[in-house]
Amino acid sequence: MATKNKSVIDFDTKTDDRFRWYVVHSYSGYENKVALSLEDRLNATGLVEFVSKIIVPVQKKIVVSDGQKKEVEEKIFPGYVLVRMNLNDEVWHLIRGTDHVTGFIGTGTNPLPLPQSEVDAILKVMKMDAPKFEAKFKVSDSVKVLEGPFKEFLGKVESINEDQGKVKVLISSFGREVPVEFDISQISPL
Repeated sequence: MATKNKSVIDFDTKTDDRFRWYVVHSYSGYENKVALSLEDRLNATGLVEFVSKIIVPVQKKIVVSDGQKKEVEEKIFPGYVLVRMNLNDEVWHLIRGTDHVTGFIGTGTNPLPLPQSEVDAILKVMKMDAPKFEAKFKVSDSVKVLEGPFKEFLGKVESINEDQGKVKVLISSFGREVPVEFDISQISPL
């Protein structure tokens, strides 16, 4: 039986040194479907003992749209699924034959395992508590202030700090442009 959330399927498989991480390439946007299909196919064929975990690497982000903050999961590597498995011919064929899978990362038909250090780095990014902000505008875009003392003012984006969720906007005031810092949620693109 597997335990799962949206991006991780964890099988109750006993692992040993033969279990390594491999990267499965899928059509972009089908990563979760591939993960769920693999889970179903592994359970149906009895090959689940050769796979311990399937991960669709995601990172939490805060998207600001129309002045509203919304937390979303964004795929870190669109089109890729990580699979920890004891690779053999049967499992290779099962994965390659799964809908929306285009192959493995490797040379020719030989999948190459990922170094554990790379997997650890990916897992660390996935577990980060502070979500990143994502602005729906870019530097030099015209924007409108939605709230605060400059509500309804128009300006031009001078800089964006997505890590802190801040944006600096040039507001026309007293006949000159003045830089004012806002939360990303306080402005919207025109």
